[in-house]
Amino acid sequence: MNIVWEAEARRSAAYDGEKCVGFAEIEDEDGRWVITHTEVDPAYGGQGIARRLIEEVIAAARRDGAKIVPLCSYADKMMRGKAAYADVLAD
Repeated sequence: MNIVWEAEARRSAAYDGEKCVGFAEIEDEDGRWVITHTEVDPAYGGQGIARRLIEEVIAAARRDGAKIVPLCSYADKMMRGKAAYADVLAD
């Protein structure tokens, strides 16, 4: 499984070979990255792909100096209240 940041598409994506099997989309609102949606093909469920997609968004945000608003329920549950993500969470 290959997880990549696709800056031009404003998303992280998971690929099984050439097939896109999941993604986490963002909207850039003045340097605040709003994670709006995370989706993984049900056939690939239970493999931790959604977490890896969010981790890739977080890594890209850190590189770009952006703050994250985890609007997506999965991202919110994963990130809120966790010290590991405090540096990238928007107030």
